[in-house]
Amino acid sequence: MHNFLITLLTISFTLFSHQLDFSELVKKQTNSVVNIEATRIISSSRQSFGSFPEELFREFGLPMPDYNEPRGQQREAVSTGSGFVFENEGYVVTNFHVVQDAVEVVVKFHDRQEFRAEIIGLDELSDIALLKIKRSDLSPVSVGNSDLVEQGDGVIAIGSPYNYDFSVTFGIISATGRGINSGRGIGDYVPYLQTDAAVNRGNSGGPLFNTNGEVIGINSQIYSRSGGNEGLAFAIPMNFAVEVIDQLKSDGRVSRGYLGVQGGEVSSDLAKALGMKKPVGAHIRSVLDGGAADKSGILPGDVILAIDDDEVVYFKDLQHTIGRTKPNTEVVAQLFREGSLLYLDVTVGELPVEETQVDTSIKEQESAFPLGLRLEELETGEQKRDISQGGLRVTQVFPNSPAFGQIFRGDVINKIVFKQTTFNLKTVGDFTDAINSFNTGDIILIIGTREGANIFEPVEIE
Repeated sequence: MHNFLITLLTISFTLFSHQLDFSELVKKQTNSVVNIEATRIISSSRQSFGSFPEELFREFGLPMPDYNEPRGQQREAVSTGSGFVFENEGYVVTNFHVVQDAVEVVVKFHDRQEFRAEIIGLDELSDIALLKIKRSDLSPVSVGNSDLVEQGDGVIAIGSPYNYDFSVTFGIISATGRGINSGRGIGDYVPYLQTDAAVNRGNSGGPLFNTNGEVIGINSQIYSRSGGNEGLAFAIPMNFAVEVIDQLKSDGRVSRGYLGVQGGEVSSDLAKALGMKKPVGAHIRSVLDGGAADKSGILPGDVILAIDDDEVVYFKDLQHTIGRTKPNTEVVAQLFREGSLLYLDVTVGELPVEETQVDTSIKEQESAFPLGLRLEELETGEQKRDISQGGLRVTQVFPNSPAFGQIFRGDVINKIVFKQTTFNLKTVGDFTDAINSFNTGDIILIIGTREGANIFEPVEIE
């Protein structure tokens, strides 16, 4: 009997361990999950000291450092996030907040290949961004049905927390259909999946997999008092995300349904006062004049219990359901009014939002600034101090240029190497002649110095 129990426990432990072995699942995503690097132009101010905000010094009672940077001076700021390959056509999905206001976005793969991305569309209210890259050998993720996700299901998050590429964490679904208030209206329209999988800064935009290796969510938000993982993370359900992605692909923008009402939850006391059997539904407190609800006859004081076949338990359910409904669609609203049920035909309106514009135009640079670099020749004294006895100083890097994000103001460029050919640079003319000898798509190596250290930066000719 003793040996039987030991054998049974061994088998049980082996089966349990096998269930928690996701190594093969993770290996299959090696070429699907990516790191996103976004470069922005920001203006320095007295509220920022490099990468340390003024609030950090105040919170810990530290003395304020001397601030020597001129007010309003523009500088480059680079942030990172995560993403994943969505389709073979080169589409990559990430969060809106990862690439917001970026002048350049670079997609980095686990095999160290990097690709400059085009922003196809942005949607702030869902926190989704659609990018596109030029790479042929892509491995898109397998998309799962997030409507089938249940509380307690196991999930795996893969991403780049704190820029540690391709990190994997495991957890469960803590809740579904979660509404959160981010202060920007995002929680009003996204029925989030809540998970306790360890998600930190940098995981944003990365995929949340089920145990079958299918993406069922996009990691988007965390709730944290410390700024790190506290077991409360929120992912955009993939079924919802696909609807947004399809609109971004076809129209470059997202249109949402809108009723034109404000309201809240039905408490137990309110339900008793209204004569309802249980506290469910969206209690309407005000109706916008001329809006969809007003035109259909919905009144303040009504309780909406369902839209078509979708039950409304909380006010956020109404927002989620109407937000996913195409404008001008006719739906049936089930209402509770003055002790009776009634049904109204409603033609859904369109949510008025300030669109996030994507500046896809690339500023034309004068031919005098190839690669988007404004250069000046070193003076004689500086050349003697420079190892190469020559070189060119970078005085400006134009946004959206090939060299942007890799070459910086103040760098000294000494050489350009392309395969077996080396170009030594002493004049701006040397640099221009070298660049003009290359073809579009060639990747050259720019060699120089930056603050006393050597740099070797590959730049693609466009």
